[in-house]
Amino acid sequence: MDGHNSTSQPSLSPAARALGYAGLLPQILCIAMIVTEHEWRYAALAGGFAYAAAIFSFLGGVWWGQAVQSGRATTGAYVLAVMPSLLAVALFLPWTLGWEWPGPALFYLGALILGSPLVDRALGFAAPDFLRLRWHLSLGLGSLTIALGLLAPRVIAI
Repeated sequence: MDGHNSTSQPSLSPAARALGYAGLLPQILCIAMIVTEHEWRYAALAGGFAYAAAIFSFLGGVWWGQAVQSGRATTGAYVLAVMPSLLAVALFLPWTLGWEWPGPALFYLGALILGSPLVDRALGFAAPDFLRLRWHLSLGLGSLTIALGLLAPRVIAI
């Protein structure tokens, strides 16, 4: 395909695509700070979790907006739309309670982000070009977030 869909919905602009991919940069920066043992590596680990959690919550907002815009959403669509925010907060609780964190939370969060385009597909509200971009960005951010989880022991052990 040429990146344009054949429906009446306009294709994503080059700016939307570029800014979408630029959204991977914060996670890449966090990983670089940890790998180079930067003095702010623990802040980078926490920031990477916060960024991934914010983006995951944002996806719920996207689903909510698409559901409202469609005019054909069921209650289930709205339930799915609020889940990312609730899950992101739940994954933050171990850190606030002093339990093992952040590795396991980063793994779960990364996996949820990796699978999030399946929700887009199931809801059926996303335009094809948007869904294609969602797959790219979710595979990128989900994988980078899991990589942060793998790097977490390096930060915690120091």
